[in-house]
Amino acid sequence: MSDKSLFESVAMGSMTLSNRLVMNPMTRSRADADAVPTPIMATYYGQRASAGLIVTEGIAPSANGKGYARIPGLWNDAQVQAWKPVTAAVHARNGKIFAQLMHTGRVSHVANMPSAAKVVAPSAVALAGQMYTDAQGMQDYPVPEAMTDADIAQAKSEFVQAAKNAIAAGFDGIELHAANGYLLEQFLSPDTNRRTDAWGGSIDQRIRFVVDVAREAVAAIGGDKVGIRISPYGTNSGMGTYPEVDETYLKLVTQLADAGLVYVHLVDHVGLGAPAVPLAFKQALRKAWPRTFIIGGSFDQASGQQAVADGLTDLVGMGRNFLSNPDLVERMQKGLPLAAPDFNTFFTPGEKGYTDYPVAG
Repeated sequence: MSDKSLFESVAMGSMTLSNRLVMNPMTRSRADADAVPTPIMATYYGQRASAGLIVTEGIAPSANGKGYARIPGLWNDAQVQAWKPVTAAVHARNGKIFAQLMHTGRVSHVANMPSAAKVVAPSAVALAGQMYTDAQGMQDYPVPEAMTDADIAQAKSEFVQAAKNAIAAGFDGIELHAANGYLLEQFLSPDTNRRTDAWGGSIDQRIRFVVDVAREAVAAIGGDKVGIRISPYGTNSGMGTYPEVDETYLKLVTQLADAGLVYVHLVDHVGLGAPAVPLAFKQALRKAWPRTFIIGGSFDQASGQQAVADGLTDLVGMGRNFLSNPDLVERMQKGLPLAAPDFNTFFTPGEKGYTDYPVAG
């Protein structure tokens, strides 16, 4: 037990965060049809800059990675330029902001993608169910194209270029989204990676793509600017637990530590109905990681403070409370009541349910 506080400043690599609270990445679908950030996004993130660290919504690193309607990108200059007011708004309030790079892989539909893009994945295994498109409404998930060696090399280079673009846009760093059933996690799981070549089969081969992307991103922008999000035991987008899940992630985390990443961000969404990540496994991951460790999701102030005091995590990630309380840090410090989020406006265009949540007082 320690006397560490959620509200004290803390080092993360070479930077200092104003507190231990992280605004979790949350898809909000407020970019335009070309994946270019809109001006209201600068308002939204600027309002929440009192978080110790903001991790943005998932940002597509390439046209092939843009699975959802109106998610932003970081693959061309128009997008880079449009992100600059966002990062400037956060920095004007002394905040820190990392861009979450999210290649959706098979969790996609061509109706949500630029015309030349294609739906790719480690293996040609479709996700059951449907996804929303602005143009055609609900559509079945397609069977993705199994990635060739050339496709894999292209995807790695897209992540690296997007990392460089993030720094050019003023971000303090990037978070590789290897959670929630998207492309990086699709390589990790034997349920979605059924390859028999150098990119699948054994645990070492299934983690290879993720480790390669991480190493190449570190080489491009520096380890202090690269984090990663993981979701062992997660069930989002058709994922599930498999017998070697613990061994897979312990090996992955060990290799990512050697690669020099600044943080691991563990998803724990038991509060949203996901299976619990066992405490002993959280502790094992924490012990295996030599730098900043983040657990995101299912925390309130009391449980977050307890996790920090117990040494289970360095930083505490919260999502929906930041969504509906732009001044969440101040409300918690003063013991003020929290506003509830409007679920009906999570993914709708415009300011309603986005930038119009009031501050207390």
